[in-house]
Amino acid sequence: MNEEQHPERKPIEIVGDEDWKTRVKEEDAALDAQFGSSEPREKPAGAESSGIDASQLPPANFSLLVTLFTTQAMTALGLLPNPMTGKAAPELPLAKHYIDLLSVLEQKTRGNLDAGEARLLGDSLHELRMMFVQQSKVNA
Repeated sequence: MNEEQHPERKPIEIVGDEDWKTRVKEEDAALDAQFGSSEPREKPAGAESSGIDASQLPPANFSLLVTLFTTQAMTALGLLPNPMTGKAAPELPLAKHYIDLLSVLEQKTRGNLDAGEARLLGDSLHELRMMFVQQSKVNA
């Protein structure tokens, strides 16, 4: 449809809000004043620019997704150090959550994976479940 068919329609106007950063800083300052913080809050790492080279990232695919959840589960099992603390500490409820997420992924993708993907997911789940049982006994 064009303007000739519907002359009563006005063209869409896009309005940009350029001063939102200023408003956010003012709101932050007001909150700091309200709650007694005299020091300005630090910006999270990468807040200005991430510095990430997109060409260095691995391709987004199913195997990477399984590997990400598996790594998180292994960290929660205490088998890998937590990247935030540098220490390996088991958090079994969190590990169970990641294992359950992989199980949901397995159920929802059943019949839609190639043989390699299905094997990776099945093997990962089996190994994680065995490690979970072992860690549960150790931490009982």
